[in-house]
Amino acid sequence: MPQPGEAFQPQPSAEDSFLDLLIETLEGLDESVRGQFLRQYFRTIAQIDLSEAQSNEYWDRILTRRTELTETLGKRVSLKTAMVDVLASSNFLRVPILMEYAEFKKLQINAATDALTGLYNRRLFDEYFDKELNRAKRYGHQLAVVILDLHKLKEVNDRHGHLQGDQVLQLAATTLRNTLRASDFAFRIGGDEFALLLPQTDPEQAITLCRRVRAQYEAEVHPLKLDLSVTLDFGAAVYPQDGDQKGALLSLADERLYQLKHGGRGPSRVIPLEPVQQREAPAPPPTPPAPAPPRVVVPPAPVTTRAPKAAPHSEQRKWERVSLAGTKAHAVLSDLGQKSANVIDLSYGGVALQLDKVEELPDQFSAVLHVPILPPVRVVLRKVYTSRLESGRARVGCAFVS
Repeated sequence: MPQPGEAFQPQPSAEDSFLDLLIETLEGLDESVRGQFLRQYFRTIAQIDLSEAQSNEYWDRILTRRTELTETLGKRVSLKTAMVDVLASSNFLRVPILMEYAEFKKLQINAATDALTGLYNRRLFDEYFDKELNRAKRYGHQLAVVILDLHKLKEVNDRHGHLQGDQVLQLAATTLRNTLRASDFAFRIGGDEFALLLPQTDPEQAITLCRRVRAQYEAEVHPLKLDLSVTLDFGAAVYPQDGDQKGALLSLADERLYQLKHGGRGPSRVIPLEPVQQREAPAPPPTPPAPAPPRVVVPPAPVTTRAPKAAPHSEQRKWERVSLAGTKAHAVLSDLGQKSANVIDLSYGGVALQLDKVEELPDQFSAVLHVPILPPVRVVLRKVYTSRLESGRARVGCAFVS
């Protein structure tokens, strides 16, 4: 009830209430998404074609004009009045038409989401990535970005038709929505590509989540009884360990996705992958001929013979050792009270560690590898040889145990 001496304020009409709701809703949108909606809105109500930047500019002018008119007249002025005033003074206004609320909601949804899956689209991915990366830098949090690829989508479309292909895409979106935390974001960024933004997530947590998503998706697809192994491949990068720029993090996530796609699959396999630079480098000089099948090249050491168990796939023998000298690569030895050891180099079948004392190292032990080209990975290592370095420390060659 108005108090004595106060001017009576009439209740707003349904039309004014709708426009007030429009103001509140647009305030919650990102600038580019708001501009995309307003561009279509002005096109509908006044048959004018503005750019997204112009649309945002005229919207701000309308809100400012509404405030000015309210203060001048001493009573509430509707948004419609301010809108007509601004557009008419700009020679834009022709046939004003109010948009139905249902149509407004449809435009809002279409501007931000992918029509097939209902996930956020590529446009919002770029905006949210910038926003979350800035937030992570401001508060010193970690941020994981994951790129996922729906493996063999093209084969599904070719063999079973695009309707079946759409279904496996929709199942992927459903799996992401059901598996992610409330603070995570999922996007469809391409035909068969998805992306995740995982705030306050370290590398091990990101990989664990990706494996859970992958396993859950394979269970969802299984009832379709496709004659193809449809799955989700993934690559992850984490700020700040893997970089502090958006482009660098996306590039590294793409590299790791490529490595998984071409380095073997299977939820039980945990195999370090070589960096892309190593894959594209010229082939190393041939080793002298020997009667035995070729194995991983080991730097000269007092003990030159190796006796690791043969790898189950012959392709593993092709990979040369990748030097990690000068990097922060290290291994946390779980069986030795979380003791840390430097990682000297890495190959497809093993790793070389640098230690002060090797007497306490068992023949077989668990470790977590932290190397620049990979997220932290838990492995079981078997000691193969030991040699002394000039520094007095020891080099310990280890093989991965399946």
